[in-house]
Amino acid sequence: MNSDPFSDVLKYTDATPVVTGGFSAGGTWAIRFPQPDKIKFFALLKGDCWLAIDGEDRAVRVETGDVLLLSTPRTFVLASDLSAVPVDATTLFAGNITKTATLGDGADCIQIGGHVRLDPVSGSLLSDMLPPLIHVRAASPQATVLHWLIDQLVREREAELPGAKLSSANLAQLIFVQILRTHLETSDTLAAGWLRAVGDKRLAPALRLMHGEPHRHWHLEELAKSCAMSRTTFAHYFKRVAGDAPLTYLTNWRMRLAERALRDDNVPISTLALSLGYTSESAFSNAFKRIVGNSPKRYRTQVKASEKTSRDFTDD
Repeated sequence: MNSDPFSDVLKYTDATPVVTGGFSAGGTWAIRFPQPDKIKFFALLKGDCWLAIDGEDRAVRVETGDVLLLSTPRTFVLASDLSAVPVDATTLFAGNITKTATLGDGADCIQIGGHVRLDPVSGSLLSDMLPPLIHVRAASPQATVLHWLIDQLVREREAELPGAKLSSANLAQLIFVQILRTHLETSDTLAAGWLRAVGDKRLAPALRLMHGEPHRHWHLEELAKSCAMSRTTFAHYFKRVAGDAPLTYLTNWRMRLAERALRDDNVPISTLALSLGYTSESAFSNAFKRIVGNSPKRYRTQVKASEKTSRDFTDD
């Protein structure tokens, strides 16, 4: 069974990292960034600076080689000196096709960064699980892989070789995955949920089974056996880590797959029900309505209407 639950969720949420640019700065400088509507990430290639997030009591010191991921929808400032009057990032980068800028009287500090695009509907499954800030320090063991990936990314962008755009996109994806892996490996305050569950080695066999064959009628005994636990121990441990009982987790994952199929495909609901392990359309519809709040037919109708409204608004 080669299922990878973590990859399944990233695919489900359409997590797509995009490197957008960066800046170099020297002397005394400060930049205020607007409230992001996407997850932001950046690496400090040279120098050091302060990161001050609106609403936080303390600023964070960022040093050469540090990599950060911000998921909080709050304005923030990067600065050599927090007492300096910040320039507006929107103005600083306006009209620059490469989305790069120079600030101050040199290149004491060099930054490269981007954002992560998520599906507007399913993306919350990932964003809701992330802390406001993930800070991978350059001296940490996990930073070694990130440094190599970032070095390759910089080379690709500077050399402008054939295929550089695709190569850069793949490297950005790997950087994002590595940041999340580091968070899973090092955080001791992960809330119960799918993110904590997919990083738990004891639960990995059961999660691979459920994600590999979500349509199968899994029994608690089978899942517990795959993890070398008793039925009771497995059930208690799974709920403590994942926040849901094992079979509830499976049902919720089925419904997420159903939501995606109803949005993206024109598959008949009866066919979708069978593909997810339900013996009848009515059984599937009852489960879907209980968890999602609408019947599958109504959900699909609302989604299509919303998409049409959005397209009409864009065309106007």
